[in-house]
Amino acid sequence: MKKSIDGNALVYCEGAFNTPNGKTAHGLVRFTERYVVVGVIDSTYAGRDAGEVLDGKVNGIPIFKDLKSAATVLANENKSPKSLVIGLAPDGGRLPKEAKQSIRKALELGWNVDSGLHDFLTNDESLMTIAHKNGCRVRDVRKTPDRDKLHFFTGDIEKVDCLKLAILGTDSAIGKRTTAWILVHAFRKAGLKAEMIGTGQTGWMQGAKYSMILDSCINDFVSGEIEHAVVSAWKNENPDVIVIEGQGSLMNPAYPGGFEILAAGRPDYVILQHAPKRKEYDGFPGYRLHSLPEQIQALEVISGKKVIAITVNHEDMTKEEIGPACKDITIETGIPAFDVLAFGADELVTLLKNKL
Repeated sequence: MKKSIDGNALVYCEGAFNTPNGKTAHGLVRFTERYVVVGVIDSTYAGRDAGEVLDGKVNGIPIFKDLKSAATVLANENKSPKSLVIGLAPDGGRLPKEAKQSIRKALELGWNVDSGLHDFLTNDESLMTIAHKNGCRVRDVRKTPDRDKLHFFTGDIEKVDCLKLAILGTDSAIGKRTTAWILVHAFRKAGLKAEMIGTGQTGWMQGAKYSMILDSCINDFVSGEIEHAVVSAWKNENPDVIVIEGQGSLMNPAYPGGFEILAAGRPDYVILQHAPKRKEYDGFPGYRLHSLPEQIQALEVISGKKVIAITVNHEDMTKEEIGPACKDITIETGIPAFDVLAFGADELVTLLKNKL
């Protein structure tokens, strides 16, 4: 049986699976060391395989109509969950009201609940009463840690002498974390020691050993927490490569991100995730996505480092369109482009190994 940190988990993603608002569920379906994912809840795709829906590859994770049917089937298969994990990632991080009904049922069954949203379950007295009664653990992953547990920037990042790569993006919900994990696993497959620095709630849920959750952090400590995660990974693991997950995008109007990672993580190179068919910032019609050359220029001016590769998100593309799209990007920017989700990261790793 697969080993995990927190055992079997059912992922709640009602109405959002296979959409940008389901990206936490997508990450958990593709890979996690924290849980063994035994199912997903989304009535839209009930009866289908989660891997087949998401990536066209069957992975044995069933999708259920609701929590009641999932609990019955999984109990009969001796796969009952220990946890319900909220796999939604809507704009603003708000929990839909209907989700609380499933959370309540999970707590009544004695399951733990993990949520990465901004509506904190631990502030809901009625839910916590059930949790305490049944001995359930409820974790709000985005809840701000006590200040005495946070770190301030020290400059120790300058001592880190392995290759540091930042996976940034031209938009939010564009696949930065997925690419970061694929790259880490490809480095390991190539015989190199690679560590992932998670910077969001999904990375933590996937079991990233060295993580900080940027959305939970008070501004004064964001740089220090990024630095602490990178320095800790370097000191404890002696890696050849550290891959830092990006958040948002530099010029996204609602989720500006990337500057903190450039400033505090001090990567040697940037890998930029981009969706060629995306024309507007995700969730904000009328806000034109800045062009790839504009975004590359901004990143390189701010960081003083090179964008060494473009990784492609093939949303709204056929498989036949991916290769030409990568070639067009290279012609436009002079930078090699890869779709690591569709074709793996071996070619990209070969390029990056020359920088070690």
